[in-house]
Amino acid sequence: MCCRGLAGMVIDFIITWFLKEKIDIEKFVANTIGFIIAVCNNYILNRIWTFNSKNPNVIEQFYHFATVSIIGLLLNTVFLYILHEKFNMKFYSSKFLAILMTFGWNFLANLLYTFGNV
Repeated sequence: MCCRGLAGMVIDFIITWFLKEKIDIEKFVANTIGFIIAVCNNYILNRIWTFNSKNPNVIEQFYHFATVSIIGLLLNTVFLYILHEKFNMKFYSSKFLAILMTFGWNFLANLLYTFGNV
């Protein structure tokens, strides 16, 4: 699980950095795009390796995963905003901490809702 989560975090950071620093997209928009791309990658990795899902209804399962991820994105964005804008932390330090703070929600919700029998 660690390497798959790390892969998602690396993808998220690279896409966010590229969009923010090289293409000059607004930082919270870049963060959202990086997060969405990482979510798609994470769904595939979680389905295959973390939860070893055999559920034939991939579309419904991805919908559940996306729902969990959207809530995770909202949490992530709130944490990022508070850390960066209110506590004046550097953007990427804030982003790293926001990812860590959101991880528990994402994992438990996917365990119980997306890939569980709920």
